[in-house]
Amino acid sequence: MTLKLGIPSKGRLMEKSFDWFAARGLDIRRTGSEREYAGAVGGIEGVDLVLLSAGEIPRELAAGRIHLGVTGSDLVRERIPGWAGRIEELSPMGFGQADLIIAVPRCWVDVDSVDDLDAAAAAFRREHGHRLRIATKYHRLVRDFLRDAGVADYQLVDSQGATEGTVKNLTAEAIADITSTGETLRANHLKILSDGLIHRSQATLFKSRTALWDEAEKAAYAEFTSRLSRFRKG
Repeated sequence: MTLKLGIPSKGRLMEKSFDWFAARGLDIRRTGSEREYAGAVGGIEGVDLVLLSAGEIPRELAAGRIHLGVTGSDLVRERIPGWAGRIEELSPMGFGQADLIIAVPRCWVDVDSVDDLDAAAAAFRREHGHRLRIATKYHRLVRDFLRDAGVADYQLVDSQGATEGTVKNLTAEAIADITSTGETLRANHLKILSDGLIHRSQATLFKSRTALWDEAEKAAYAEFTSRLSRFRKG
């Protein structure tokens, strides 16, 4: 058996992941054409590379089908209920940073905080007869955040793309989405609530708590983590 390491299969996340491991003496690279999801790991025995979409990696880690994986910390928290019992966070990797935030129309001059949003949501329902809509694809994270903040008078509407445009298109009154620079929010006349940061995400190396580990896989993992420890000390 071999240790299975899941890496995003394309784009900047894949390239940055390869660079991160290369800096630690591990030669991880794609093999074959870009249409082939194949790769190799050099510099350490007993490790196989598995190329997956970033969104598939949390599922495979939780199911124990891969031992290690690189993906966004937001995806693990959103897609895996009780994630900390099934997946261990090993190391933030310092790239792929983005903030999951709540934003409202800039013209809502009296709404600056989550408490203000709570009051606005209650007033909205009294005036319009239905709950204030928040567009997002992060239902679990947003619901947990708003519950902890005491906000209840709202409904989440699913948005899998162009979330910032839902307010302008009148399909939502507010949004909860990932942003890195805030430029798209400003272009759509939205502002982030002063205390509306839900999660600060970045690419992270995770370990499955549910995968089976034989002696060869344990040995490969010990060498793997030894490389990471030497880098931190250096």
